[in-house]
Amino acid sequence: MKRYDILVIGAGPAGLAAAQAAIAQGKQVGIVDDNPLAGGQIWRGGPEQQSDLRARQLWEALQGKAEYLPQTRVLYAPAPGCVTVQTPATAPVIPAQAGIHAELNGAHSMDSRFRGNDAEVSANTLHYDHLILATGARERLLPFPGWTLPGVTGAGGLQALAKGGYPLQGKRVVVAGSGPLLLAVATTLRAKGAQVAAIVEQAGTPALARFAASLLATPSRLRQSLQLAAQLSGVPYLRNSYVRAAHGEHALRAVQIQRGGTSAAQTLECDYLACGYGLLPNVELAQALGCEIAARGAQNVVAVDEWQRTSMDRIYCAGEGTGVGGVDLALVEGRIAGLAASGRQAEARRLFRQRAHWQTFAQWLEKTFALRPELRALAKDDTIVCRCEDVCHGELRAYTTWRSAKLQTRCGMGPCQGRICGGATELLYGWRPDAARLPVAPARIASIID
Repeated sequence: MKRYDILVIGAGPAGLAAAQAAIAQGKQVGIVDDNPLAGGQIWRGGPEQQSDLRARQLWEALQGKAEYLPQTRVLYAPAPGCVTVQTPATAPVIPAQAGIHAELNGAHSMDSRFRGNDAEVSANTLHYDHLILATGARERLLPFPGWTLPGVTGAGGLQALAKGGYPLQGKRVVVAGSGPLLLAVATTLRAKGAQVAAIVEQAGTPALARFAASLLATPSRLRQSLQLAAQLSGVPYLRNSYVRAAHGEHALRAVQIQRGGTSAAQTLECDYLACGYGLLPNVELAQALGCEIAARGAQNVVAVDEWQRTSMDRIYCAGEGTGVGGVDLALVEGRIAGLAASGRQAEARRLFRQRAHWQTFAQWLEKTFALRPELRALAKDDTIVCRCEDVCHGELRAYTTWRSAKLQTRCGMGPCQGRICGGATELLYGWRPDAARLPVAPARIASIID
């Protein structure tokens, strides 16, 4: 058993910012993350490896002052003020001063053991005075004919593979879906040697033009957009368009693109389709801990007050879990949560204006890239919606709630526990999962016994 003044779940930008703010107040801080390296999805590969100076500064500030627990998953909350976690038995608890070399030499070698069938794991109880949830977000994937073909991935998923060394040299890739993430993904893939055939954005031209004009109020975002545009010179950017179907016998060979309101469709040959329709906050852990979850537009978010405090005593939430808004909003929310949990409300209040600025930007994002109704009509009766349990669209349309569909078809009861099909069924049928059960992550029987 270990005890911390403040325990942070998630080592992305929000989690690292919260930890740094708490450490600056002299608090004993633990950071739990299920990846072998810190940084989350935005700073994947380790914060010290990023071009973003803020990532390196945060990581350096934590050296020797925070305890980092990599490859660690929260399973239960056995009592208020503590959580039970599962970690590889051989995984070290890494003091920040051990640095990246310890992580590379230890964590990477353990990653395969953690995922293997014979992996040794252990369960431990972590006690805290305050808990900060910074669990980030995941991609929203929507079903269409052919979306289960090998070669069809999430946009961020293929980006993560590319950053991890997956070979894409010379491969033809179509990047599709919605949101600024598409540009970042295309830039990464091109830098790794892929041939980006097109970027397919479902948002219409007027909405994109208004969003571009709004960037004048955020110079840093404007500069970033111009840099991405320069790096993607020559790549077709198909606005007001979306993927209707993916084709191939045993693997992806081509995608069918619907261009605007025209009746004709365009076919693009490709080796990979990276397709993602924005992000969904990861709220399952917060929900399982009893925190209030609110519906905000097309997202379920953790409800928080001005201090990033949830409805549960001593539990805070920061970053994408409170609503998708990008790295700048995640950083300032993390700082506010870390300061408020440390009892420094006056210092936290000074960050409110900065948070409001980036919340306005997040609202522009949500409005600009709202999903068009045509996407709900792409799936056919024989299109698989729940990939884990092979449940098709034709079977699910007969049910009115997530619960009834689970009981009758096992939709959402596979290894991903509805994390993939949940976002799709919410858009297709208007279902919202009504509960989250512990363990939040897949757990070994030995861990439960421990």
